[in-house]
Amino acid sequence: MPLDRRKFVGRVAGTGAVVALAGTTVGAAAEGRAVGGRGRRYAFTVMGTTDLHGNVFNWDYFTGAEFDDKDHNDVGLAKISTLVRQVRADRGRGNTLLIDAGDTIQGTQLSYYYAKVDPITGPRGPVHPMARAMNAIGYDAAALGNHEFDYGIPLLRKFAEQCDFPLLAANALDAKTARPAFAPYWMTQLRTPFGRPVRVAVLGLTNPGIAIWDKVHVRGKMTFPGLVEQAAKYVPRLRSMGADVVLVSAHSGTSGTSSYGDQLPHVENAAALVARQVPGIDAILVGHAHAEIAEYRVKNEKTGREVVLSEPLKWGQRLTLFDFDLVWERGRWQVESVGAKVLNSNVAAEDREIVALLGGEHRKVMAYVGEVIGTSVRRMMADEAPYKDVPIIDFINHVQAQTVRAGLVGTEYAGLPVLSQASCFSRTAVVPVGDVTIREVAGLYPFDNTLEARVLTGAQLRAYLEFSARYYVRTAPGGGVELAKLTNADGTPDYNYDAVSGVTYEIDIAKAPGGRITKLCWEGKPVVDDARFVLAVNNYRASGGGNFPHVASAPQVWSASEEIRNTIIAWVREKGTIDPAQFASEGWILTREGAPVFYSPLEHRPYKQCFCCR
Repeated sequence: MPLDRRKFVGRVAGTGAVVALAGTTVGAAAEGRAVGGRGRRYAFTVMGTTDLHGNVFNWDYFTGAEFDDKDHNDVGLAKISTLVRQVRADRGRGNTLLIDAGDTIQGTQLSYYYAKVDPITGPRGPVHPMARAMNAIGYDAAALGNHEFDYGIPLLRKFAEQCDFPLLAANALDAKTARPAFAPYWMTQLRTPFGRPVRVAVLGLTNPGIAIWDKVHVRGKMTFPGLVEQAAKYVPRLRSMGADVVLVSAHSGTSGTSSYGDQLPHVENAAALVARQVPGIDAILVGHAHAEIAEYRVKNEKTGREVVLSEPLKWGQRLTLFDFDLVWERGRWQVESVGAKVLNSNVAAEDREIVALLGGEHRKVMAYVGEVIGTSVRRMMADEAPYKDVPIIDFINHVQAQTVRAGLVGTEYAGLPVLSQASCFSRTAVVPVGDVTIREVAGLYPFDNTLEARVLTGAQLRAYLEFSARYYVRTAPGGGVELAKLTNADGTPDYNYDAVSGVTYEIDIAKAPGGRITKLCWEGKPVVDDARFVLAVNNYRASGGGNFPHVASAPQVWSASEEIRNTIIAWVREKGTIDPAQFASEGWILTREGAPVFYSPLEHRPYKQCFCCR
């Protein structure tokens, strides 16, 4: 009797057992692809995606239009499906596999809708659109990403049940038993023309940062050891089980760095370390870093063999192809060569079957995000937010600070000044003048972060701001400023630059990082080291995301389970009107040796805000 993978994987997800489908055959009706030359040779292809983040269609739910960027990339599984069909037609269905490296069910309003508005965990909950699409396309296995845990373990378990393929995570362990909480690996056989099948194993590794970023969901329930340690445990086991080819699907970048510093003993971006330190791996599908790496070769320190790594660009913008050439030697299949490349989804049309399959879900979400919830007196834009204090970021901070103040009423912390941090998550975010919909508000805050309140001293606040100010490239005084080269120093992303409201300060970008914050004041007086403030902060930052100093260890005095995005939506519904005159201020500016870098576009002079220390 054929194995029902959906039922099998569902049972596995609940027990922490291991998926070892060594007896299954991909494309049983198809014969393998022989390669010319002496001896028995066989070639096959493994396709890979990563960081899909809820993208099925080439659509931006925050703008209400087709997705587009400066490079004219396209997104979504509907386009990936067309590329997959083409590769399978070219190479033969039985000579291909399709895997993913995680971060699947969070990121768009489509994925949010089926997690929060009409959740798949409901009594008659629907099938998640990502499960429906990936099942239809025919995925064979997928590693878990850190964002899989954002909506809690019950929803993740339900999603796993709905998938016709296993979700893998060798380093996600049950906290009580230390056994795998999900399937560590998946194995299959590919038929060849010679009667000797090729056994392929896929090991899944997720990100240790889950223990920090999603501790509210996983604390006391799961632990997340390092990728290198778990790969070293499982790769020899897979080889002993007869695997001719071992792939790793790792939700972990290649840089060897960690955004959470030394808070965890395990490296966040460890894919290259796994390749270098663990023998027996042929290729690694890389995820998490949202980078495009067509092919990256790393020499293993113990064997001297090269391991091929590839990371396709996020959201379904690219499809990785690993091409394997094998030769039959000494009674077994040996990997002779591996190459990798990426295909661009912008050359493909959307698969009509996927569009038809999920058209109803798409229309539901479009209606939801198009709901009018209030009006705005002025148009607010985020295009200048990375280098100017703009009203649209002040708006986020205003709502956060008001929410925290209300939460502190009646507590011993009610009398402390409340500050707030916010980042520019999207430079294209806009709140229009006139009617404001859920779409526009959600576009301000695309992440599913929740709100917390932590107590910082004046000295800690200064250190926090200094760390944030590393975002700017050191720029000598005098002369013009090239905006394209001003921000994102050392690869710092926009979401790791925080603007803090409630105090005033200057950032002197002519100075070296660590000595840039000047004239830090609260209510017209310099901030002293032993002053105490409450900081309204998102849970990602409060949990150590970005490795900002002090905040992760600071006392937590309030928290909420509601997403910040929904808090802002509720605020607009209640107030009815967004009026920047009620909250917009020029609380921070960039300077060079005390001279403002920019001048007010309205006043044609330095910012009108009277900085207290001038």
